[in-house]
Amino acid sequence: MNFNLSISTIVEWIGILLIFSIMTAIGNYVGFQYPLQEALIGMFILCFISLLGLIIEKILPWNVPSILYISIIGLLIALPWSPVSAPVIYYTSNVDLISITAILLAYAGIAMGKDLKDFKKVGIKGIVVTCFVIFGTYFASALIAQLVLSYTGMI
Repeated sequence: MNFNLSISTIVEWIGILLIFSIMTAIGNYVGFQYPLQEALIGMFILCFISLLGLIIEKILPWNVPSILYISIIGLLIALPWSPVSAPVIYYTSNVDLISITAILLAYAGIAMGKDLKDFKKVGIKGIVVTCFVIFGTYFASALIAQLVLSYTGMI
């Protein structure tokens, strides 16, 4: 079996995940006043699950995205009969989703700024299509949320 994985790749993933964890825990503490130590432990748990999913994706021969493995691992360790579910749920509940997405979007903005020359090559048609895709995705998400919340009687 030919593994598409090296130690340097794993070390790079760990470094990125550690930086991401620390920045998110600080944002979580500043923005939402969650305890810094508990948020940091929660982020380390989430990043460990992500790292396992990334490694499994590279090791297994199937062409399956790592997000599927990450989701399955997270689900299995959070199930009530899992011996680690109580601490995993406790610590990860001290991490607010907004603090995670803020760091992720900041990184995406930096990455986009780095590739601005390539983005300019796309032209106005690409920008218009991008705007329609973003609007369509937002509108469809809002419509689905409205229908589900109305159906369940929450609104």
